[in-house]
Amino acid sequence: MSKTRFVPHLPDLIQPDEYEGDPEGRLVRFQITTTEDGIVILGDAMRSIPLEKMLHRLGADSIEQMLCG
Repeated sequence: MSKTRFVPHLPDLIQPDEYEGDPEGRLVRFQITTTEDGIVILGDAMRSIPLEKMLHRLGADSIEQMLCG
C-alpha cells in the first residue's frame, strides 16, 4: 500500500477554465518524468479517488497529495 503525504503545493495540470467543460469530472492528466531516483508521476484529476486508485495500481511507493477546496 502506498504511503500518502500531504503537501502544501503541487503543480496544476488541469486549469480552472477546464472544469466547466467536464461536468462529470472525468478528466485526468499525467506528467511522467524520469530522474536519477526513478520515475516521478504527477497526476491531476477533477476527482481524486480514481487518480489515487490508478497510482496504487501502478505500485507507487508514496503519494504526495494536496488538499483542495
